Amino acid sequence: MFAPASPTYDTERAQAVVRLIIAPIAIGYTLLLYQLALIETRLAGQIFTLAVIFCVVSLLLWHDIRRRPGNRPARRLFTMLNDYVCITLVIAAGGAAMLPVYAILVWVTVGYGLRYGSGYLLLATCMAMMSLAVTLATSPYWQTQPYLVITLALTTLSVPAYMHALLKRSRLAAEAEQAAILAKSQFLAQASHDLRQPIHSISLFTACLRDSSLGAEQRQLVENIDKSLHSVARLFRSILDMYSLDSGKVVPQMEPLALHAVLRQLLEQNAEAARWAGVEVRLRCPSVYVLADQGLLTTMLQNLLSNALKYAPGRPVLIGCRRHGETLSVELYDRGRGIAEEHLDGIFEEFYRVRQARDSDIEGMGLGLAIVRRLGALMHMQVRIRSVEGRGTLAAIDGLQPVAAPARAVAAQRSGMQAPRMLDGMRVCLIEDDRNVLLATATLLQKWGCEVATYSALPEASADFDLLITDFDLGSEVSGADCIRHVRAVSGQRVPAIVMTGHDVRRVQEELADTDIPVLPKPVQPAQLRSLLVTFKLRAQAG
Repeated sequence: MFAPASPTYDTERAQAVVRLIIAPIAIGYTLLLYQLALIETRLAGQIFTLAVIFCVVSLLLWHDIRRRPGNRPARRLFTMLNDYVCITLVIAAGGAAMLPVYAILVWVTVGYGLRYGSGYLLLATCMAMMSLAVTLATSPYWQTQPYLVITLALTTLSVPAYMHALLKRSRLAAEAEQAAILAKSQFLAQASHDLRQPIHSISLFTACLRDSSLGAEQRQLVENIDKSLHSVARLFRSILDMYSLDSGKVVPQMEPLALHAVLRQLLEQNAEAARWAGVEVRLRCPSVYVLADQGLLTTMLQNLLSNALKYAPGRPVLIGCRRHGETLSVELYDRGRGIAEEHLDGIFEEFYRVRQARDSDIEGMGLGLAIVRRLGALMHMQVRIRSVEGRGTLAAIDGLQPVAAPARAVAAQRSGMQAPRMLDGMRVCLIEDDRNVLLATATLLQKWGCEVATYSALPEASADFDLLITDFDLGSEVSGADCIRHVRAVSGQRVPAIVMTGHDVRRVQEELADTDIPVLPKPVQPAQLRSLLVTFKLRAQAG
């Protein structure tokens, strides 16, 4: 069976370019032999004519490959016949003078195997042996050189056979590597999910504690626990982001986004982290819409802001927008210690961390900027870092395309979450199969003034709810998507819903197939959850 061409590298087009290079070389070699009087004028004319025909056919093939790229077996077979017929005619007609062309025969044979796989290598070897047989039958010079013929025939068989063995070993090694990568990815995904659950519940319990009447010492302890959980959550998100990128599951869903709203939400979600770092974050961004994937862009901005908070504690950070021609850039300026010039080339590599003498132990795995660059490439955006030691760092995302505001765009009406009883009386259906998470979430919602009905699976009785909050993975029988459909069917209304999950957010969004349902990755920050509840409450009031 013929192996398909690589989807990321157009092997046929590359081969066509090589063919266009070989033809002029062959013509030049023929002219050199003629100038040295090593071949007759008639033979030189025949070879020159054949080389010109080969060049024209190669040019037509190159044009067809550009116009109709992809795996086309009929075109490949025609190409092979064209190559071997021309090589055979040149070697057979040229005698000893054209014996060096045999090197091209071996090169072409091995090339077909390397480009298209073992099936084409076998076919190319058969054609090469047929070429030698035809040459032997028609060339008086070859008929007088039996040992030369035997040597060339053995070479024509042994080189492809050795190449086949190497290809087989490479394929087996690649398959084993892919299996190991898949096993690693599955382990990371499952471990990430299993560890997120208790971290999520602890985060919610600490939020409940913070709202309780605590003394100064107890409040400081809760604050320290919250900082540690925030760090662990960020590490898990980096691992899951890298897993998603490596698995090729990340496909951007480009849509018009209100850039100022995205940045404002980013600051709200990082308000606690900024306070812990003693950083004042300032925002300067006009009311503009850009074309981007909200989740991917937010992840990029989150990683850049996290770096600024880590490496420039106690210093102000400015987030601004700048126009560059027809595109926009989002730029983050900090006044931290900066990055030494020798590190600037390596900071986008995975697991690369900038360490200097007498550094304190700064958390992280060195994945943040690698994730930012890879996500940017998916959306055709560029990431740049400029830094001066002792003066600070500029991190920018370039290439955002401005677009017109969507027809249904509604100005985001946000209420300050300072209103302590904003969520009073909000009826929430909470579904979660982990008892600790269920208890922690329900306790937190009740402290915010919500009326909460808790379930570990499909709700048994019909009730009127203002909002449904559900985990996605509820065991083997039902999922969060099933619960949403059930509650909506029983109530006869399109009840707003929020899904919280420890799995890959993209996969959950695809299974939900509803862009109106927010999907929050665990561990969920309480401030993020509360902000979302306030948004739903305001929408309901606006009616």
